[in-house]
Amino acid sequence: MKVNAKLNNLRIAPRKSKLVADLIKGLDVLEALDQLDVHVKRTSPHMKKLLLSAIANSENNFGLDKNNLYVYDARVGAGPTMKRWMPKAFGRAGEILKRTSKIEIILEERVEGKNRKTKEEMEAEMKKREKDRKKEEKEQKETQEKSNKDLDKKGGEERAKKETPNKGWAKKIFQRKSM
Repeated sequence: MKVNAKLNNLRIAPRKSKLVADLIKGLDVLEALDQLDVHVKRTSPHMKKLLLSAIANSENNFGLDKNNLYVYDARVGAGPTMKRWMPKAFGRAGEILKRTSKIEIILEERVEGKNRKTKEEMEAEMKKREKDRKKEEKEQKETQEKSNKDLDKKGGEERAKKETPNKGWAKKIFQRKSM
């Protein structure tokens, strides 16, 4: 089964992005991640993020095992080109082309169906994740309410201090004229 992920309008020229794409073609997913970690091109972090996205797509949508995946293809194409102008001699203008890339990574299984999850297992995992997420949201809401109550208590004390009129020499120093 093939799984893909796309990245559009990356502000790096396709000619430079192809170097990194060709590097990871045919590698196992984990090896490709290691290669992208140590590779020193500007496209590497973007490609790594895209590869991680493709892995997540395969695990969450299709129940595939990431140890059984490899990079089937990594395509880089030209995206929209931004055109700018630079002044040149004798009143001329030189065109500057700022190129963008469209990248697509396609993953495939080495052995078809190995360690693949069934639909029931995937549904059970999704329900568990949903339950955990709701639990975390509830905990965050409780802690936020608790912190708001603490701020209200402190805020009430501060308001009480502010409402007391300044007496003595402080009143004379900080008094403003209303003219």
